[in-house]
Amino acid sequence: MDETPKKIKVDSVNRNTLSKQVVQNIIQLLVSGQMKPGEKLPTEMELMEILNVSRPVLREALSSLESLGVIHRKTREGTFFNNKISSHPFSIMLSLAHDNLQAMVEARMALELGLITIAAEKISDEELQRLKQTIDTIANIKDSDYSEADLEFHRIIALSANNPIVEGMIDTLIVTLVKINSEIKIREPERTIQHHLAIYQALEKRDPFEAFHQMFLHLDYVRHKVLKEYPKNATP
Repeated sequence: MDETPKKIKVDSVNRNTLSKQVVQNIIQLLVSGQMKPGEKLPTEMELMEILNVSRPVLREALSSLESLGVIHRKTREGTFFNNKISSHPFSIMLSLAHDNLQAMVEARMALELGLITIAAEKISDEELQRLKQTIDTIANIKDSDYSEADLEFHRIIALSANNPIVEGMIDTLIVTLVKINSEIKIREPERTIQHHLAIYQALEKRDPFEAFHQMFLHLDYVRHKVLKEYPKNATP
């Protein structure tokens, strides 16, 4: 394997929105074809010089890319683009809009509303049982931190659609859920249970129309809750 470092070119970074620009420039290495999935990125020192940014700014950008599944870091080996990133183009789009909360909320709605109509026809009894368990977990939790059970509820539905084409989007969908959940300051477990139970009952009846309707009510509630204090039409 040729270990000769590649000569790569990216635009230098302005001082405003530094971390976001670093994310965009690193993603551009893939989009432009200068680097490929699975390839090793330059070292931190090299990237700092190429991009003309400080170590904290670079590390903030790399952390964002890692959380989105675009890169992964190996101890003592370096930082690499994810091998599967080419089959998960949605991850790249999410990376470029990682700080646009409104866009993430809308993308989540588009994906989940489509997935649940398929899930209503395909979900198994075993998956329904697991779905009900997540609702019971939320009902029995002692504090307000039920995010893991909430994520599992939505993950089960997405995976039960059992469609290999959209499976590449599901991990990225979960990333959007984590981001959106982090923006919710006041938890309402009773409302969440009410919504999840209605979705579960529609899926149990194998009714795609009712499942779509109940998921829309749930996601619309979350959208208004998250974006309530969010500037309208703003792109942060």
